[in-house]
This record gives sequence, C-alpha cells and structure tokens, in this order.
Amino acid sequence: MRFHLIDRIDDWVGDTGARARKLTSVTEDYWLRDDSGRLTMPSTLVLEAVCQTASWLVLLSSGLHRRATLLGMDEVVCHGDVVPGDVLHLEVSVRSAADTAAVIDGAARVDRRPVLTASGILCGISDADALEHAEAIERMARLLRGRELVA
Repeated sequence: MRFHLIDRIDDWVGDTGARARKLTSVTEDYWLRDDSGRLTMPSTLVLEAVCQTASWLVLLSSGLHRRATLLGMDEVVCHGDVVPGDVLHLEVSVRSAADTAAVIDGAARVDRRPVLTASGILCGISDADALEHAEAIERMARLLRGRELVA
C-alpha cells in the first residue's frame, strides 16, 4: 500500500478480526472544507482506512503471504465527520472467508462516536508479493505492530 491510512495495528485475532487506528494531522494533504469552512477528512478515505485494516487482517492472518483487494461492498453509511487531530479507531471482522475471497464488515469511530460503517466488503484474496515486495510488507507490518522504530 503506497497511501497508508493506518498508523498502528492495535489488535488482531487470528483470521477473525482486527483493530487499528489513524491519528489525523492538519498537515496531511487530503482535507476538504465543508460548507462552513471546517476541514474534514473525505469519507472515501475513511472507508479506505477501514479497507486497509481489512487487508492487514488478511496479511497478518496468512503470515504476510496473502492480501485482500477490494472487489465491492454491500453498504456504506457515513455517520459523522473526522477533523484534524481526531484519532480514527478502525475495526474489522470477517463474516465469511474462502481461499480466494472474504466478506468483511468494518467500522470507523472517533472516541466512541461512529463516523462510518461498511458491511459486506467483498475482497479478493491473492498472493501479497504480486503487489509489493515481501521485505517492504514485513517492515511495514513490524512498524504497524510497534515492533520497529521509525528511522
């Protein structure tokens, strides 16, 4: 993933679920101004953060050998805004999985306030090294799990 929208993987439970987070900063490039002039994170990027959490769940559960790629989803509901300085808490859970595909549900919250829910995220499962070098995946996994200092 070249556009990383998660900073830390807080927890992952086998091949069933994961929790991650993103600390937002006003210095990032993606902010949009709403009608009142307030900066907000585009909901498409909040959804991307949920999907990246799902991809890391598949990666970690497969020993970094398999990766999820988005194929489609049933429903996405935006509940609120994310503003600079918010900590975005991301959670995904596997509804069903096979060798070549998985269906995952996910949510994003700020504090305890829901900002986005996504259900029926359909992911294709493929070899991870087809998209990125194994060394880069391993290093990023260590960084996200807090097992390596950022140089």
